[in-house]
Amino acid sequence: MADNQRIEDLRRRVQKDPASIAFAQLAEEYRRAGQFQEAVDVCRAGLEIHPGYLSARVTLGRALIELDQRDEARSELELVLKSAPENLAALRGLAEILHSRGELAEALARYRQALALARNDPDLEQTVNDLAKLVEPPAPTESSLGLSFEQMQDELLRNAPPPPRPQPQRPPAPAATAGSERTRPTTPATAGSERTRPTTPVQAAAVPDVCPSPEPHAQALATIAALERFLDAIHVVRAQRRA
Repeated sequence: MADNQRIEDLRRRVQKDPASIAFAQLAEEYRRAGQFQEAVDVCRAGLEIHPGYLSARVTLGRALIELDQRDEARSELELVLKSAPENLAALRGLAEILHSRGELAEALARYRQALALARNDPDLEQTVNDLAKLVEPPAPTESSLGLSFEQMQDELLRNAPPPPRPQPQRPPAPAATAGSERTRPTTPATAGSERTRPTTPVQAAAVPDVCPSPEPHAQALATIAALERFLDAIHVVRAQRRA
């Protein structure tokens, strides 16, 4: 009865002075009483005179939501947030519209903005947590992968190929020693010619082994291949967990 009396007093006040800002209070009382169409009519009439009255525009948006006129409600609430981005009622109303339409990521962003303004609202906090589980699945952990760090190490060692056999090194050619090679025979001297000098023994030069050992390169390739197989195994486990 008290609510009805307040509505009646405000209605008479607005009828007496159509330019009165009391229209916003009257519309909000209509909305709380569940008279949503009356709230919409009063808001639209008053906003023709006071278009910048944001609280009345919020009431209009929330009443339109109850009437399932969500496109119009969204336009009204977004207009409010352009001028007052921290309007809690407008944020919650817009989040509800986005949520009902399946625009979950945008809805979550609006809910979080509202929660930042109303940190002690348990219902709003629960809504944010539930929606975050749908929009932002938790990152996989060791337990979700099914492998601990020690198991990963064992798997890597088990799948690693055996190290390549060392390549035999060519021994360097021994250096020639004095007297080890035969001297070339001298050509017999002809008449009147000088005696030819004995040839100097040719020593065999030691050829160094300049070919690098392929062992470090082969080991690096084997390690890379083992890591690739290990990463493939992790991807398979993740896919099985998500399936």
